[in-house]
Amino acid sequence: MFRPKLLLTSLAALATLTTAACSPKDPQTATSAAIAKQVILPTYSRWVDADRQLSISALAFCQGNASLDTARADFLHAQTAWAELQPLLIGPLAEGNRAWQIQFWPDKKNLVGRQVEQLVTAQPQIDAAALANASVVVQGLSAYEYILYDAVVDMTNAEQQARYCPLLMAIGERQKSLAEDILNRWNSTDGMLAQLSKFPNQRYADAHEAIAELLRVQVTALDSLKKKLGTPLGRQSKGIPQPFQADAWRSESSLKSLEASLLSAKTVWTGVDNHGLRGLLSAEQKPIADRIDAAYADSSTLLSALQPPLAHLLASEDGRRQLNAFYDSLNTLHRLHEGELAKALGVQLGFNANDGD
Repeated sequence: MFRPKLLLTSLAALATLTTAACSPKDPQTATSAAIAKQVILPTYSRWVDADRQLSISALAFCQGNASLDTARADFLHAQTAWAELQPLLIGPLAEGNRAWQIQFWPDKKNLVGRQVEQLVTAQPQIDAAALANASVVVQGLSAYEYILYDAVVDMTNAEQQARYCPLLMAIGERQKSLAEDILNRWNSTDGMLAQLSKFPNQRYADAHEAIAELLRVQVTALDSLKKKLGTPLGRQSKGIPQPFQADAWRSESSLKSLEASLLSAKTVWTGVDNHGLRGLLSAEQKPIADRIDAAYADSSTLLSALQPPLAHLLASEDGRRQLNAFYDSLNTLHRLHEGELAKALGVQLGFNANDGD
């Protein structure tokens, strides 16, 4: 028997489903997914590639098939790839002290140097499996940098190579394995890429929660940039410079790392094709966007004017003046994110990962 009401109800339901299927995602879902796919995932992939090369490089150097200069260049590439990741520490890399397994900082008591020396004495033929059970201080790039750059180590000397190469190769392999594991976690069925793209899920009830965490990570990263500059600048030591408290002082790559992190943070803000946090602001909120744009431009200009290495700048009054100006610009950028941007996006930030440091 023909039932007009039933037919109309079915057609209405079908129309609703069709409209829902064709309608674009809400802006926060689209932005979260875009940042995950177009910004964060490619950066993680570059990090994995850099650490794979680091592992190959350590082996080649220790077998006599590559020069110390080449080994150092591959280290700097891995260091830069890691610096790019620091504004993107969301998900598994931000859990379980994994970040310290990649780089140990701050190292206020030269734990890196002391523990490397202890380890090569206690376990002269250490491999990656054994290293995974050792202190985080000796597992990552800080220990690798110590071996290649510290004044007490001469890796052009055959005896010194025999002493430090097993650990160098173990660190390279350890970093490669760790990076590959993190990327696999991101790409798994219920991994971070999926969790930042479709809602609800086991991590986020809705897209707003994901956007809130992306902003929290961004705020923490900008605060960390201030600390990585402010600590050697003496901001926590009554204005007395502490050059050995820079995060990559041995390789003189501290400013290059800051630059990589700043550019990465800016990419979260702008996104690809304007699919970043900036794109979530309405036309009425354009003045906020303009202030943050100007703050990024100011920080980038001041940083590009600095002539590395950082230690040389710290040694002169004019250098410290330039560094303090750059620090102040980072502070402005940080405050705009944690204040005006958070309010504009309706995000309650709470505490960040650096609170209590």
